[in-house]
This record gives sequence, structure tokens and C-alpha cells, in this order.
Amino acid sequence: MSRSVRTRPEGRGQALSEAYDTALLDLDGVVYAGGSAIAYAVESLAEARSGGMRLAYVTNNALRTPDTVAAHLTELGIPTGADDVITSAQAVARLISEQVPQGARVLVIGGDGLRVALRERGLVPVESADDDPAAVVQGFGGPELPWGRFAEASYAVARGVPWFASNTDLTIPSGRGIAPGNGAAVEVVRIATGAEPQVAGKPLPPMHRETILRTGAKRPLVVGDRLDTDIEGAFNGDVDSLLVLTGVTDGAQLLAAPPQHRPTYVDADLRGMLSGQPDIDAAGDGGFRCGGWTATAGAEVLELDGDGDALDGLRGLCAAAWTAAGEGVCELDGGKALAKLGL
Repeated sequence: MSRSVRTRPEGRGQALSEAYDTALLDLDGVVYAGGSAIAYAVESLAEARSGGMRLAYVTNNALRTPDTVAAHLTELGIPTGADDVITSAQAVARLISEQVPQGARVLVIGGDGLRVALRERGLVPVESADDDPAAVVQGFGGPELPWGRFAEASYAVARGVPWFASNTDLTIPSGRGIAPGNGAAVEVVRIATGAEPQVAGKPLPPMHRETILRTGAKRPLVVGDRLDTDIEGAFNGDVDSLLVLTGVTDGAQLLAAPPQHRPTYVDADLRGMLSGQPDIDAAGDGGFRCGGWTATAGAEVLELDGDGDALDGLRGLCAAAWTAAGEGVCELDGGKALAKLGL
């Protein structure tokens, strides 16, 4: 069966925390939101860890250092060491170090996370395009990043200095809602220079490589809330993924996902790591059965019959939608079926 509809991957029938040796967890929208732990996250992670699963926290946010992230998680009740945190700043620093000499100067447009990661690779952070940088690196610098920093990057990039970006997420969740992310800041420099950066963060391979190198994972499971970063990153790394519905993705987006955005598993929150996912069985007339629900791709709409756990209905709908779409995007209307599930 193709990767687009995976009804029986290895995590069916046993807890995901037992089927995989390492969870590669996104943070915003998965473990916490607005600085507070998401419901069930602390307890679920503790149980997974006590059962022998390694927990690694993988974030595209390059602003904070691993020490800072680990301290925050520990304060939330999730004991974490700096070695358990992998950031896009670390991934982009490695990428730069492979292309410039040891001790080279790098113009930093961002926060402390980038500076610490560059020094770890033997590179020297500088603040001005007049400091003769060998590269420019751009990462999320927080809401107070001065506008003049974008001009500084543009001066250097326009002269042909290689340009790198930790990630290109256009948005970032905050306690007050959705705010512009590093991708929006990268667009400012792109517009000013016409150049294209080399990007390290999810969903691109440098981030996956950094994560595997630092964790030594043999059977990793990516856990995230975003289809275009977490799930696509797992797809690019050819590893399984769990989408949790505590962040930005809703049912309609999931049903319309192209192949690279289709997770292996779907669950409400991190409790899904502790249980086996149900089988999705082919039914007659092209339908799929999960739990008490049967989902079918009709001529114009996705149809759903039965009752039971809403998540089982959603899983069945995904199988029906993705099978109908093949390597494309499902254009069938799933609105009524999702409404029946309360999603």
C-alpha cells in the first residue's frame, strides 16, 4: 500500500511509545501554547519517558537557546536537559560551517539562539555588513527585532554574501494569537535583494539530519501539529509521524492534504503516544472502516455512516479522501461528514 494511505504501519496494535524509540516533538501547539503546557502533555510525556521512550524537542524557533528551552520545559513539569532540545539554529549553524572556513564571521539577524549555535560550530557572530562577513544568517528575533537589522542583511546579501535562514515559517503562535514568524522576515530581505536563502529548518533535510545526529534515533516518530513543517519534514526524512489536533491543523485541512502532508497517525493530543492506533480496514464500494464508522468517497462529497469515537471517524475519512485523491489533493466536500463528528 502506498505511503498516502497507511492502514497498518508498525504502530498499530501497540502503544506508539513502545513501537518507536524516540519521539521528535514539536513544541508550539504540541507541548505548550502561549507559554503554558497543553492539556495532558505533562502526564503523557512522563508516562512515555518512564516506559523507555526518549523524548527530544525539535523546534524551528531559533530565538531561544537549548538551555533556555530546557529550563522552560522543566518549569512546566517536563524534566528536560539541553541535550534533549534541537533547534533550527543548530541545524543552520552546521549548514553554514560546512560551507565557510573555521573562524569565519557570520552576520546574525536574530537572537541568542543563533549566536550560541554559531559559536558551537567555531564561527564568529558579527552585527554589521561592514564586518566582512562570510555568510548572513537570519532567524526569528522576537517582536522587538529592529527594522534596521533587515537593512543590514540586505546590504550584505546584495553584495553576494551567502544567505542562510534557520526556517521560513510565515507565522508563529503566541499567547495573543498568530504572529508573523521568521518566514515573514525572510520575505523582507528577499524582496529587497531578489536573492534566495539556503534554509535549514523543518520541513527540509538539514533539520532532520541534525535531529538524527544529536539523538541517535533508530526508530523515530515525529510528533507535530503542522502539516507543512512537522508532517512534511517526517515525509522528507522517510519516518512515521503523529499529528495532534492541539495546534493549527483542523479536519478540513487534513482531508485536503497532499501526500507529503499526510501523517501516519492522527490523535487529539499527546495521549495518542500512549495507545495503539486502531486499524483502518477496507470496506465494500471503496469505503474504509475505523471503529464504528465507515467513510466513503462519493461522486462529490465524502460520506460517513455509523457512530463512535469522532477520531475514528476522522481517520476513516482521511483514508477515503486520500485514496480518492491519490497523489493529488482531495476536492470532495467533507463538511457534512466533519460536522457529524463535531470537528
